[in-house]
Amino acid sequence: MTKSFLGLAALILSLWCAQSGHAAGPDLPRMKTIFVFGDSLSDGLLLKRTQAYPALLLDKLRDAGLKFEVINASASGDTTDGGLGRLPPHLKRKIDIFILELGINDAFHGMPVDEIRSNLQAIIDQVKARNPQVRVLIVGMQLPDPSADDYVFTFGKIFSDLAAKNKAALVPYLLEGVAGDPSLNLPDGIHPNAAGHRILAENVWRVLEPLAREVSADAQH
Repeated sequence: MTKSFLGLAALILSLWCAQSGHAAGPDLPRMKTIFVFGDSLSDGLLLKRTQAYPALLLDKLRDAGLKFEVINASASGDTTDGGLGRLPPHLKRKIDIFILELGINDAFHGMPVDEIRSNLQAIIDQVKARNPQVRVLIVGMQLPDPSADDYVFTFGKIFSDLAAKNKAALVPYLLEGVAGDPSLNLPDGIHPNAAGHRILAENVWRVLEPLAREVSADAQH
């Protein structure tokens, strides 16, 4: 065989490997994954997915030179019980940072605080069982007027208590700077509009950035 023929054969083999997903050389490092599991606040109700805060986090990661994929597995209207039910299929993938934003719909339905806490803990436990090195970021929510009654107060404490118990990072209140501002919410007064989601992204990014840098640093060692 001539050298030119061998060179052509090698080129064809290389192209076939690239198209078929077979590596011609050592396996490339897996892209680190940030997995967002929430309700309509993370799903971006009535907005394009690109306008919801999880997609905006991807832009911030890229700007910071951090290589992650962001998977938004949120579902509008979801509760902690619903989240538990739909979680298992998602656990087939590797998760490096798990962002959990559920619970407010449970509160709207008056679900007992202990049950909300138990469901959130079960979700965290399942994710950790499949991903022992996962970093967990809990996104907190609050009901209006925490001093109104015991339910409102104890609901607001769920998230900080879970963060402490699981050594997780905590966004104290996702809607900080957005709740109650008509210019940052849809006409329903509950769900953020595109401008509101830009603030939500900032609220989450302040906590996510150091976690993402830790995961990236660990991957390099």
